[in-house]
Amino acid sequence: MAGKDFTILCIASYEKGFDFMREAKNQGSRVILLTSKSLEHVAWPRECLDEVFFIPDINKEWKMDDVIYGVSFMARSLQIDRIVALDDFDVEKASALREHLRIPGMGDTTARYFRDKLAMRVRAADVGIAVPEFIHILNHQKVSDFAERVPFPYVVKPRLQAGAIGIKKVNNVDELWAVINSLGDQQSFYLLEQYIPGRIHHVDTIVANKEVLFALSHQYGLPPMEVAHQGRVFSSRTMLRGSTEESVLLNLNKKVLQAFGIVMGISHTEFIQGDDGKYYFLETSARVGGANISDLVEAASGVNLWREWAKMEVAGPAGNYKLHAVRHDYAGMIQSLAKQEFPDTGSYNDPEIVWRLNKSFHAGLIAASPSYERIEFLISDYTERFYRDFFISQPLPEKATN
Repeated sequence: MAGKDFTILCIASYEKGFDFMREAKNQGSRVILLTSKSLEHVAWPRECLDEVFFIPDINKEWKMDDVIYGVSFMARSLQIDRIVALDDFDVEKASALREHLRIPGMGDTTARYFRDKLAMRVRAADVGIAVPEFIHILNHQKVSDFAERVPFPYVVKPRLQAGAIGIKKVNNVDELWAVINSLGDQQSFYLLEQYIPGRIHHVDTIVANKEVLFALSHQYGLPPMEVAHQGRVFSSRTMLRGSTEESVLLNLNKKVLQAFGIVMGISHTEFIQGDDGKYYFLETSARVGGANISDLVEAASGVNLWREWAKMEVAGPAGNYKLHAVRHDYAGMIQSLAKQEFPDTGSYNDPEIVWRLNKSFHAGLIAASPSYERIEFLISDYTERFYRDFFISQPLPEKATN
C-alpha cells in the first residue's frame, strides 16, 4: 500500500478510468485528476479524488504550455510521484510532463511508438514483424512510386488519432491524390497503407518490469474501421484458448511490446490475419482498450485492467506487484448505436449475460461462459437481433470531439 503522501496525477481528456482512480485511492494514494474544462460536470468518482483541476479546451484540444505551466505550479506545493494517461490522447501529454518534471515512467521517445502509427510501423518492420505495405505521406515522388508498385486499395491514416477516426479508404490514383491534396499542410501527419482484408484481433496485456504477466486475445466480429465508417454492429469475443491462432497472436504481441520498450503498464494491440493467412501488426497503445473492452476482458478472466494498472503504479517498477488468480472462461461483447434513447435489452435474458451498457442511444451486452461454443452462438444470435431491434448508424467524425 502507498503512503498517504504518494501522489498519482491522472490525466483524462475523456470520461474514463474510474476504476483506476478508485483502486489508486484504495491503495492509499493521493489521487489528483487533470481533465478538460468541458468535462467539469461529468460524474467523476469524486469520493476518491483529492483534487480536480481543469484545463481549458476546445473539442478536447489542450495547449501543452497550459498543461506544463499548470502542473508545474501544482508541483510547487505538491510532490507528484506518478503521472498516468487514462486515454490514448493523453499519452503524449503525460510523457511530456514526465520529461519536464523528471518523474519516472514512459518518456517522449517510447511514447511515440505507442501513439504515432508511422513510428509503430517503422519500428515493427525494423525488428522483422510483418506489417502492411506503408509509406509516409511526405515525398510525392515516393508516394507515386508506391502507387505504381503496391496494388490498391489503400487507407490514408492520421498518425496521431485513435481507432478508426480520420481514416480514409482510396481505390485508385485519382482518389489517392484527391485525398492527399485535401490535407494541405497536414499531409506529413498522415501515412499511406495497403488495405488488407481479413480478421482483426486484439490482445490486451499487463506488463510489469518488461515482462508480460497477462495477455488475452479476442477477435472482432467485423473490422473496427468497417463498423465505424460503414455503420455496423460492433462485437468481439475471446479466441479459442490453446489454439494455434491464439499462440501466434500472443507471441507476436510479446515481440511487439518488447521491441517498443514498454516497462510497466497496460497495452491494447491489434493484428490482422489477412486472407493470405499471414498475421500483420496494425497498431498498439499504452492504455486500456476503448469501447468497453476492459469489461470484456474482466468477464472472460476476472482481471480488471484498470485496477491492476493502479496497483502496478503504486507498487512502482521495483515494487512487489503480483497478479491474482486468472479465470480462463470465454466472453463476447456486442454493442451498437440505438435508435431509442433508452433501449430496452430486457428480452435478452440468457443467464450468461453479465453486463449491460448504460448509455443513451446505445445498446450493449457482454456474455460469459466456460464454453467457447456457447459464446460463439450467443454473439452470432445477438448480432442478428441487434440489427433488427436497435441498430442505427451515423457518420464518424473526422477527429475526436466531445
